[in-house]
Amino acid sequence: MKKLVLTTIFAAAATTALTAASIGACKGCHGANFDKPALGKSQIVKGWDAAKIEASLKGYKDGSYGGAMKAVMKGQVAKLSDADIADIAKQIAAIK
Repeated sequence: MKKLVLTTIFAAAATTALTAASIGACKGCHGANFDKPALGKSQIVKGWDAAKIEASLKGYKDGSYGGAMKAVMKGQVAKLSDADIADIAKQIAAIK
């Protein structure tokens, strides 16, 4: 029983860390407050609502969205699940 509880806690912490790391990777190009164009080429995503961010990230993943940064972003979102994308979108949209 103790092992099950510890495993569950560890898995939850690892999932949280993965999402936080994903957001951190986003900040590397988009800025700490998502207020700069990534590598000087993308749109500024600060102020976008979660639905628009989620649609964009899913579009990058399936190749249906993106301009100059399409190839870079496709690699960034390739391993994210739909739930991860929704979570990331909510976190970015919450930044004011």
